[in-house]
Amino acid sequence: MVKFLCFLFCFLSPLFIIFFTGALTVAQPLSTDSRWIVDESGHRVKLACVNWPSHLEVVVAEGLSKQPVDAISEEIRNTGFNCVRLTWPLFLFTNDTLASLSVRQSFKNLGLFESIAGLQKNNPSIVDLSLINAYQAVVASLGKNNVMIILDNHISKPGWCCSNSDGNGFFGDQYFNPDLWIKGLIKVATTFNGTKNVVAMSLRNELRGPRQNVNDWYRYMQKGAEVVHAANPDILVILSGLKYDRDLSFLQNQPVTLSFSNKLVFELHWYGFSDGQAWASGNPNQVCGQVVSDTMRKAGFLLDQGYPLFLSEFGLDMRGTNVNDNRYFNCFMGWAAELDVDWALWALTGSYYLREGVVGLDEVYGVYNWNWCEIRNQTTLQKISALQYPFRGPGYSGAQPHKLLFHPTTGLCVKRMSLLEPLVLGPCSEAEAWTYTPQQTLTIKGTYFCLQADKLGKPAKLGIICSSTSSKWEAISDSKMHLSSKLGDGTNVCLDIDSDNNVVTNRCKCLDNKNNNCDPASQWFKIIDSTRSRADKKLFQEISSVVNVIAKNFLASFSF
Repeated sequence: MVKFLCFLFCFLSPLFIIFFTGALTVAQPLSTDSRWIVDESGHRVKLACVNWPSHLEVVVAEGLSKQPVDAISEEIRNTGFNCVRLTWPLFLFTNDTLASLSVRQSFKNLGLFESIAGLQKNNPSIVDLSLINAYQAVVASLGKNNVMIILDNHISKPGWCCSNSDGNGFFGDQYFNPDLWIKGLIKVATTFNGTKNVVAMSLRNELRGPRQNVNDWYRYMQKGAEVVHAANPDILVILSGLKYDRDLSFLQNQPVTLSFSNKLVFELHWYGFSDGQAWASGNPNQVCGQVVSDTMRKAGFLLDQGYPLFLSEFGLDMRGTNVNDNRYFNCFMGWAAELDVDWALWALTGSYYLREGVVGLDEVYGVYNWNWCEIRNQTTLQKISALQYPFRGPGYSGAQPHKLLFHPTTGLCVKRMSLLEPLVLGPCSEAEAWTYTPQQTLTIKGTYFCLQADKLGKPAKLGIICSSTSSKWEAISDSKMHLSSKLGDGTNVCLDIDSDNNVVTNRCKCLDNKNNNCDPASQWFKIIDSTRSRADKKLFQEISSVVNVIAKNFLASFSF
């Protein structure tokens, strides 16, 4: 019996791993190592950013009439973002008359007197600065709060972006003179040379419109990249694609040719409305499969080519009532976790000073609510917090390569309280490490315990007899996020969660692509790669408890 218990103990012992914690400081400048962004020591830095618009007619970072700039910067950091994509209009850095206009006068010219009063109260040190100095003050505030910045040339003429006919879409448009653009890029790169928290420049947002063509893209984007690097060799250079930054497919046949290396990043945008109302009108499994395939064909391939892909805009209606956005976001979460991409949420903004002629327009995609005093949707921020830290990459090898079972709808991962209790969803920093075998079994790494379907509507369990059909898990449906198994009686089931976030098995939902009214989100799981480590302080207690129970039952089977 002693030999039996010793044998059992060996197979129950998982790996010793420690909790992952995100570094609060980054060794700058940044560079690239294949598809990863890394710091000076070669460790991965995952950009987990939020967009802070500063490109509209007023040409002042939004929200400064509602909150002190330092309070906003601090809140950004406290909410888990390590980076801001700070937008700027080209004319701010190429038109001296605009650049020298005071913040107060800019608001006055637009009749925004209530905003002036708010600025006077919340940011008295900024209200009489020039517009260009006010922009620099926001950069300084973010730096003081240890937030990295990506300077994004969002548009030329200040205003809301974007349409095909706004004159800002492509080289040669009414407000998009390529020579002036180059001049502006040099000015910005030079102005912020030596500003440590400015880590990258995005050369142009959402190229679009009837003039767009591949030849001019290479001609001007390569020239823009070269002049930015010459003016500020420390920063990353980020290039956007065509068709509102949804298409980089042309790079499959002709890569960018530059004189420098290890500084180039490409960016992508992806919203629910990028595909119209397809998510609301179609079957979510089918739409997810199609859109992910299209995204990989148009942009995702760059990861395999050894370039970082920065999802510089994504987002959803934070009110939670938009079916199209909600379905898109569940699919997006699975994709973003699987590829472990860098990203920037749209947007920080609770409301705008002036947008498209409307004073104080409410931004329903905003992190803040209208008055910039509260978080609009805490649940969504908790959900994306799973994506704020790296799952893998250079410097993140605290554990041997393993799999995590990620649940996109909640942003949580499958964990175990003990080997004798049901599996549950919990923070991915506490997730169980799994091995997914060619035989389609999911085994706790370092043990012989595998995931098994038990009964319909009952918790999935762990067992050591792993050859039955109930221990095989196949990613099915067009989304490839249903994990399906078969009970002993032949019933097909899928992993699901109950109201208490216990992992259970139920009949698979929404597999009929003609069913557009069904939502499979609770049954979507993604098997993702990770080398992220965690601590399990209960390891020895758990093993001891299990061994004691088994030993007690073993002894009870004998009569003395």
